[in-house]
Amino acid sequence: MTRLSRFAPFAAAIAPLVMIASAAPAQSADPARAPVQALDDGLIAIMKGGKKLGVAGRATQIAPVVDRAFDIPYMTRLAVGQPWVQATPAERTALIAAFRKLTINEYARNFDDFSGQSFAIDPKVDARGGDRLVKTTLSAPREAPVSIAYRVHQVGSDWKITDVFFKNAISQLTTRRADFGSILAKGGPSALIGHINTLAEKR
Repeated sequence: MTRLSRFAPFAAAIAPLVMIASAAPAQSADPARAPVQALDDGLIAIMKGGKKLGVAGRATQIAPVVDRAFDIPYMTRLAVGQPWVQATPAERTALIAAFRKLTINEYARNFDDFSGQSFAIDPKVDARGGDRLVKTTLSAPREAPVSIAYRVHQVGSDWKITDVFFKNAISQLTTRRADFGSILAKGGPSALIGHINTLAEKR
């Protein structure tokens, strides 16, 4: 089942990747591609599990992949913005946990079927200062290819995804931050924690 059209406004940020079904073999030795390849492999697996796994099963299976491929704490801090500075340590921990849960559950909800889609990683990795941009193309039968790019940065000896760009232009973090800003303004970090957890549990 293809659900990409539901996420054209990038309202669910990571979910536009829902057409992925198979990953091309590594085309380059550039280590910045590693988290994207890991994510592809994990998504392929849960899509093949499909309805048999169910949402909970897919979430359990994709969770360690998300932890390995994404820098969730860094992404949470950027999505929250300036209010992060005023947040207590407990609030920061809860925000990170909620953001992680949202990311996992969005993948689990939307990567639920396989119908002949394919995914290719561009062998050319672009530099963005100290970061890298890994470009991909999503193809599905009877649908136009869609471009998705991942910004990654180095954490120790590893590379991790820090942002996702739908059609190489629409930033996940920009979209999240716009959504989170009004919640933070009204109720602070505790309200945002509840908001993110509500989104994560949405069916």
